[in-house]
Amino acid sequence: MVRKSAKAKTGEHRLRIIGGEWRGRRIEFAAVDGLRPTGDRIRETLFNWLMAVTPGAHCLDLFAGSGALSFEALSRGAESVTLIDQSAKVTNAIKTQLNLLNCNNAKIINQNGLKWLEQQPADPQQFDIVFLDPPFHKNLLQQSLLLLEEKKLLKPDAMIYIESEVELDTGLENIPPPNWVLHRLKITGQVSYSLYKRESDISAP
Repeated sequence: MVRKSAKAKTGEHRLRIIGGEWRGRRIEFAAVDGLRPTGDRIRETLFNWLMAVTPGAHCLDLFAGSGALSFEALSRGAESVTLIDQSAKVTNAIKTQLNLLNCNNAKIINQNGLKWLEQQPADPQQFDIVFLDPPFHKNLLQQSLLLLEEKKLLKPDAMIYIESEVELDTGLENIPPPNWVLHRLKITGQVSYSLYKRESDISAP
């Protein structure tokens, strides 16, 4: 996921896995201008929230970027992860790191995230956890949320993580479908991050 135009400095194209089987391992990600992994503190908080549901989960990382969230989920026992990113440089770097970890339960797709959603079949794979960390200031979030529901990609009680620019946060409560209930919300610097739970038993009006 590419957020801003600032160029990463030499030697900064690495991230550290926070917990699980690969705890402490350093992962290299693509040297793409503006690509920043979700920070250590945010990842630690997120996976504390997801602690009970990550083991055995099928996850979707729609704007994968560095792959930080997917590596963390796999390290903590996720059954599978599907990573989508439109940059071939990004997806190739993720493949290389997964091979070094001898990981064979991740699927990497080099495609635009929204187009991938739009092309899903009538009976698609469904996911327990979805990571949505799209490029900032590109107006990708709302359409992504709606397509996840429209294409029936979510399991009944799926958890959806959303990372966005802070200025979007004030209107975020009006974006998700009505059966998504806000579970957690925090702001760190200029980043807002939240976790929603899809409630399958909310009656339609």
